[in-house]
Amino acid sequence: MTQLALLRHGHTHWNRAGRIQGRSDIPLDDQARTELSATRLPEPWESADLWSSPLLRASETARLVAGREPQTKGALTEMNWGDWEGQRGVDLIADPDSGYRHIEDWSWNFRPPNGESPAEVWNRLKPWLDGLKSDTVAVCHIGIMRVILARAWGWNFDGPAPFKIKRNRLYIVDMTTLTPLPEPIRLLKTGASQ
Repeated sequence: MTQLALLRHGHTHWNRAGRIQGRSDIPLDDQARTELSATRLPEPWESADLWSSPLLRASETARLVAGREPQTKGALTEMNWGDWEGQRGVDLIADPDSGYRHIEDWSWNFRPPNGESPAEVWNRLKPWLDGLKSDTVAVCHIGIMRVILARAWGWNFDGPAPFKIKRNRLYIVDMTTLTPLPEPIRLLKTGASQ
């Protein structure tokens, strides 16, 4: 049984401002670096294969929590938000002409203008996921995690999600059956016992 543990990258100044980052290569902010430096992966995940998105905020998060260099994979790059990248979701939702919708109203084929749909994200992730041969930690982005967890939970981006993605937690999926563990596992504080 191969398991995949998904971890969202730490905060950036764009996250804190509510801006859509997408493929923009925004680094972690200093507060996130300090917080992540005080955490580590729990057993047995500290010795699992380590992958990350090539974007700075994910690869740096991986190095900080694992204490080693991750392998990077383009498939783990955040969803392409197209014309909405850099904008704030609250501003887009307030503009009825923007086409922006809350995630509960998306569907698999919802696509930002000049961006990428969840179905397209799944199609680029699937070859990498199918190639996993051992337990793996993937440090990535909320869009990537939503797509994988949506498949695992059987959620079609319609109505409230059956999961809530929080930072500093591993979301585990059994890749043999594509089923999720019901609860995420918290990162440990540095120096804390298992």
